[in-house]
Amino acid sequence: MKNTFVTVILAGGKGERFWPLSRLQNPKQFLSLDGSGKSLLENTANRLLNLANGWENIVVITSELLAEAVKQLLPLLPSDNILVEPVGKDTAAAVAWASLYIKAHYGENAIAGFFPADHYIGNQEEFEKIINTAINFATKNDAIVTLGIKPDYPSTGYGYIEQGKSKTEINELPIYKVSRFAEKPDEETAKKFIATGKYSWNSGMFIFQVGVVLKELANYAPQILQPLQEKGQLAYQELEKISIDYALMEKTALAYVIPADFDWDDLGDWNALERLLTAENNNVVIGNHIGEDTKNSIIYNNQEEEVIMTIGLENVVIVRDGNATLVVNKHKTQDIKKALKILQERKDSQFFL
Repeated sequence: MKNTFVTVILAGGKGERFWPLSRLQNPKQFLSLDGSGKSLLENTANRLLNLANGWENIVVITSELLAEAVKQLLPLLPSDNILVEPVGKDTAAAVAWASLYIKAHYGENAIAGFFPADHYIGNQEEFEKIINTAINFATKNDAIVTLGIKPDYPSTGYGYIEQGKSKTEINELPIYKVSRFAEKPDEETAKKFIATGKYSWNSGMFIFQVGVVLKELANYAPQILQPLQEKGQLAYQELEKISIDYALMEKTALAYVIPADFDWDDLGDWNALERLLTAENNNVVIGNHIGEDTKNSIIYNNQEEEVIMTIGLENVVIVRDGNATLVVNKHKTQDIKKALKILQERKDSQFFL
């Protein structure tokens, strides 16, 4: 009998580096950024629908603030399959709670796949092939399988996975024991990683039998698992805020990686639009804009009655949305979160909601 495959969409993030378009009540996963006209969350669910064999095998974990919007965007998703976190505690808590839910409703032999809601994936056929390969391997082995994206440039914005010895090959795809997880490197280190041919980007996608991962969490992250086992959702306030990478993946001996070679982007900040959309005169422009001597820039204006005019600018991101305007150097978009903390200190909530 084939193990049930349950897909879990992680949809509780804030997407702060897409401010001001991304706000607390309308974060990045609810936006349409890839030109499809659908939100990133809708695209993620549709991408997983065939693999999950129906909406009843899709679970979404999100925050209280966003739960109602998830229901509206995904009306065919069973309401019981929306897990609402009372407070965000990063991915270790989300993985542990969702795994307990899947064990209770689908059995400990069910295969779970965890997928962020804000990724772009360009080749559906190749994506499904790799996920099915991971399911096949996880069904037959005590394994936590992650997808490693083959790097095409020395990114300093992603963590890396070093592959060890090859375990096996399924569907002509090699599966490697993970040698180690590496933090986001500087550019020189990233170049060295890529030169070895043994590193891939950490995609944040995982596939495993829930019984296997719950045993590993009991060993390596009991401070996360035990309160959830005892109190369920009520335990959230007391949980440590920690990622699944730190809590488990860097410690377990059961981590495996499948190098994936399909178009992928985690849509981390505004610069992602250059990778997704076609440039006009070296600029990516959405909305009403007039430019003179403007190069290599991203202009996003969703105010139909307003115009953005730029003259003599290069390598900037300009975003106009509602009551806020962002102007930032393309190389400084990672600092948007720092600037938002200033707004938080000023308690200007009108610019966040």
